[in-house]
Amino acid sequence: MKEDKKPDLVVFNEETNSYDASLKPYGTSASSPVIKPLNTATWKNDGIQRVNKKLASEFEEIKAQYNALIQKFKNNDVLYHAKYNFEPILGETYFLYRDKNEEPFLSIIAPEQCNFDYIGSFRLNSDKMWEEVTTETSNGNN
Repeated sequence: MKEDKKPDLVVFNEETNSYDASLKPYGTSASSPVIKPLNTATWKNDGIQRVNKKLASEFEEIKAQYNALIQKFKNNDVLYHAKYNFEPILGETYFLYRDKNEEPFLSIIAPEQCNFDYIGSFRLNSDKMWEEVTTETSNGNN
């Protein structure tokens, strides 16, 4: 004999063999409250804008760090390939110039004491990396 088919209005779970209308996360009868979809577009747009601003800000910070790292690399490359006839002392400030052949050279002579083509002032740190230092003697030819 065929099993008893329940009417459509009856919520019967055949797997558990029980009535489970009260356990459903939605209304199961015509008298249940209407389910209205929420308008999440505003919430989504606000979230998208906030996330985009935060990511753009982080990107700009990383980009600035990258540019600073590239500048350090370029400075160190120029300084280690520059001409000088002395061994630089850690922590001392040295001055980078261009000679008449546009070749860089390092000197202990400050820009106000000579007429060389001044590039910048640099200090050798304990990691043997050259750091650019700002001096009042800079004539703005950076």
